[in-house]
Amino acid sequence: MQTRVPESEFADRLEAVRKRIADTGADAGVWFGATSIEYLTGFGHIQTERPVVLAVAADRVEITVPRLEVERVETNPRIDAVHHYFDYPGGAPIEVAAEMLSGLGADSVATDADGAPGVMGYEGPKLSEFVEVETQSWVDRMRWAKSDAEIDLIRESARWGNLAHRYLADYTEVGAHPATVSQRASMEASRAMLDTLGDEYVPRTRADGPAMAGYITGEQTALPHGHTANRRLQEGDVLVTGASANVDGYHSELERTMFLGDPTDEQAHYFELMLEAQTIAIDALGPGVSISDVDEQVSDYFEEQGVSDLAQHHVGHNIGLGGHEPPYIDRGWTVHCEEQEGRDPADAEMEVGHVYTIEPGIYTDEYGYRHSDTIAITEDGVEWLTYFPRDLESNIIDVE
Repeated sequence: MQTRVPESEFADRLEAVRKRIADTGADAGVWFGATSIEYLTGFGHIQTERPVVLAVAADRVEITVPRLEVERVETNPRIDAVHHYFDYPGGAPIEVAAEMLSGLGADSVATDADGAPGVMGYEGPKLSEFVEVETQSWVDRMRWAKSDAEIDLIRESARWGNLAHRYLADYTEVGAHPATVSQRASMEASRAMLDTLGDEYVPRTRADGPAMAGYITGEQTALPHGHTANRRLQEGDVLVTGASANVDGYHSELERTMFLGDPTDEQAHYFELMLEAQTIAIDALGPGVSISDVDEQVSDYFEEQGVSDLAQHHVGHNIGLGGHEPPYIDRGWTVHCEEQEGRDPADAEMEVGHVYTIEPGIYTDEYGYRHSDTIAITEDGVEWLTYFPRDLESNIIDVE
């Protein structure tokens, strides 16, 4: 049972980027992206108008943070020095970061961006006003393939997401409000997760629980990103569920199409079409497989069945620290890779360690039908990380 990123992972990641830095001839690597900073050091923060700047040199790792983050980061064993500014716009974050780089003897840097992202109203100078800059996206690419330890974390996420989903199905009944059913299921699964993991649980949430489950219902299911409707559950409702858990920052994705009471013949028909499309996609997965081809196979199936006009999105995406990560299982992925300068042709293929959500959907004018499972690519083929039943009978909730 893996519940936290092992120290060896961070050592390997920092070693990998140091090799990249040496190859470019830059004096240091710099990262502004919150997920990249977390990936390299384990320091997680919410990206706001207050920039955080990580610098990795040959023998040191230093960081610039707003004053309110100092206590959270100064105990991090992978960071050698913490620099800070008071706040934004009162402070001067890029100037402080430039001083940090000067102290490291870094006149040239390889950075993920030429300055902090303009989120939540941030407007600041470019880093290139202070040092020579070359942009890179090393960490983004490193995150595509997960290590065994990362897959263990996603597997553990799937375990607790499955429990949350089971509670969701158990508590669903005619007359209940979907919001309160979701809250109850999430709370019960989070309680079980915290009680079981104890001190092994890594604090990752703020004001909510580590496990979560919920759904969209009725007409909202016809919208892939529908909202929880302000209406009580009724017999005959179609439900599209979602469940996951946060395990040291890593996530899985479990979704099911369920029915409150027996589905109509039409609903059962669309369910089976969706289920077959997902099966086709999963059967097509494996190392060395063209990522675009998986989406094309599902598209061909939908065309054969005469429901191409009911599909609104591609088959799936990679998942890990981010809910959505590249590569994307999309017909355009091969072309996308070919258009990127310097892209390795192998980037258009699945590789061992990729972890995908497989979620082709069908959306009529009335309802939507979508399962999602989290699947890891292995040397021998695939490993299912989510495991809630997929068949129609298992996804009918009895009405008493």
